[in-house]
Amino acid sequence: MSSSIARYHQIADRELLVEFRDALNDQALTLEKQVVNLRRDPGDRESVGTLFRALHTIKGDASICRFELGVRITHPIESLLVRLREGKLLFSPLLAEAILLALDRLELAVEALLAGRSLESLRLEALIEGLDLLSGSEHEGLDAGSVALIEAVTGFRPAGATAKLTPRTAARGRHNADDLRFFQRLALQLETYSPLFKGRSGRLLRLALDTNARAGKPVDAGQLEAAVYLHDIGMMFLPESVWLKAGALTDAERRQMREHPSYAAGLAERMADWQEAAAMIAQHHEMVDGQGYPQGLKEDQIVPGAKILAIADAFESVMLKHSHRGEGRSLLRAVAEINASDKQFSAEWIAHFNQVIRGVVEA
Repeated sequence: MSSSIARYHQIADRELLVEFRDALNDQALTLEKQVVNLRRDPGDRESVGTLFRALHTIKGDASICRFELGVRITHPIESLLVRLREGKLLFSPLLAEAILLALDRLELAVEALLAGRSLESLRLEALIEGLDLLSGSEHEGLDAGSVALIEAVTGFRPAGATAKLTPRTAARGRHNADDLRFFQRLALQLETYSPLFKGRSGRLLRLALDTNARAGKPVDAGQLEAAVYLHDIGMMFLPESVWLKAGALTDAERRQMREHPSYAAGLAERMADWQEAAAMIAQHHEMVDGQGYPQGLKEDQIVPGAKILAIADAFESVMLKHSHRGEGRSLLRAVAEINASDKQFSAEWIAHFNQVIRGVVEA
């Protein structure tokens, strides 16, 4: 056992450690809930704030109870959350796994110490080293750092971890990560225009990515993510009196609204490496029967990513329209409406979408 970890086996005061365990148990549900919320909606600043406050409380309790291990595990996570609040990092599923693993190891360590068991199997030295490295990572290295931490502590590579990148693809990945952060910020800016939009980007992203995953990921996930963030950005180029109008649109206003995919697609087209996303954005209001816009494309002419985005976007709109019915009834109504629109959406992708929704309902 290394000397740096050996000192964590010493309990300064058993009663204080019991107090810390109880405080940790009190915060555990809040911590897990906020991490799950951020998995669904990476841009949810309220969840980041709640998670930060809960973790800061645990760190303070660890310090008061003279439990150094608690401070060493929570401090680097707290540093990460500060950078997330400042918009310097983007939350990801792999980072969520790393944080949950760290909190789980903290709980196991407390229980082991109180029971007089060894901490050796918990690999705390690897955990703390990995957390320290993560806390100083730039966005493009966050997922790789999370994977390295999880592998070092558990011995297993997490699901969703990508293969090792070559220098060329790594450079492209950094470029794309920066672009995605920019796209996400645009989407979050759009959400500020109405309380009804809050969390919309995160919900659409989760539904689109999960639907794609059910089909075996035939659509590039990064391109699909960009399309989700940008598909409605063109609205901000229109008069607010049109795209935020509560009542029925006039024919002239409807023509204006139909311009928004072209504005957003034009932005993606002008940036390197986002041509696939641009096609998804441009076509997300096309229909399989050829009655959509702006080009009247039919099923075999529409790119798969646009078909996914069309379903996710329509589902979110119907959920919002029927939200007064309560979440359960609005969900059932939204699913029914999507499935009834066989001339609007691809039957193949509706089948994958239904599998995703079934999983949501069962959960």
